Amino acid sequence: MSSSTQVVFVKMSLQLCLSSIQHIFATVLAWIGVRVPQVRLTSTEKVNRVKLLQNNISQPATTPSSVNYHFTRQCNYKCGFCFHTAKTSFVLPIDEAKRGLQLLKQSGLEKINFSGGEPFLQDRGDFLGKLVQYCKQDLHLPSVSIVSNGSLIREKWFQKYGQYLDILAISCDSFDEDTNQTIGRAQGRKSHLDNLFKVREWCRDYKVAFKINSVINTFNVDEDMRENISELNPVRWKVFQCLLINGENAGENSLREAERFVISDQQFQDFLDRHSTISCLVPESNQKMRDSYLILDEYMRFLDCREGRKDPSKSILDVGVEEAIQFSGFDEKMFLKRGGKYVWSKADMRLEW
Repeated sequence: MSSSTQVVFVKMSLQLCLSSIQHIFATVLAWIGVRVPQVRLTSTEKVNRVKLLQNNISQPATTPSSVNYHFTRQCNYKCGFCFHTAKTSFVLPIDEAKRGLQLLKQSGLEKINFSGGEPFLQDRGDFLGKLVQYCKQDLHLPSVSIVSNGSLIREKWFQKYGQYLDILAISCDSFDEDTNQTIGRAQGRKSHLDNLFKVREWCRDYKVAFKINSVINTFNVDEDMRENISELNPVRWKVFQCLLINGENAGENSLREAERFVISDQQFQDFLDRHSTISCLVPESNQKMRDSYLILDEYMRFLDCREGRKDPSKSILDVGVEEAIQFSGFDEKMFLKRGGKYVWSKADMRLEW
């Protein structure tokens, strides 16, 4: 039990003791004929107090060892199933973002993953580069990674910041350009695949581990990607089942309507079976995704996705990491079960560049 958790536990214990003393005192006064006004807790308040005390007794504080920081929601693509859409244009000042990252490091952060939106959109990638450099050079994090669509990455970015980056993941859902256009994984008629292969070469040249993320949906579920994935040879190929998030890509006030992209569990399994010979494949079903990620939004609030929507905590900049993370919905056991902990520092990968 951490020191701050112990403080919470002591406070709750004292509150319960005081409640008992107040009850005894009131009983004595009533016996001698003095009436004392009673402060009654509702049944919900009683349950919440008991739950909080039980949690602090039995649950160790969650360590944010791996965090996904979506510092922007803006994007130059319009993927139909996107579950973190451009609902705001807010981006924290870089000094505040660095302060939050330092708080996370003090709480046990080992791996930070920058995502969006499209993270290279802000200041043409310079904002992102400065955060990457800060995390590796100042915070000495074992792993710094990025998820990007790859369309805005330039070689000069690698020349300036590549040494500080461990892993670059490029999102690619199909090796057919028409399918990418249908999905929205494109900007105009520019080739998404040309960018993918170009970035792959730059990762090799500048010694950055290369990863691919694919969202399996109605339009690519029957595709055979084995040859292309083998050619690109990523260190990991993350394969996600298309996920609905209320308020983002489904339901009222959403910016996307992803229902037409949704596939069944069996369809997802069929895709996995077809690609079972790919050793770097890491599958993630809807069940695994909902509560196995620590997600920070643009305000540095943890997002709880367990109810099929994104319920934000207070910002770690306002209340600290340990308080905010209690409302993250994070399941560390599921995180480990889905393979969330792996060799994530390029220094330990022993790659042949």
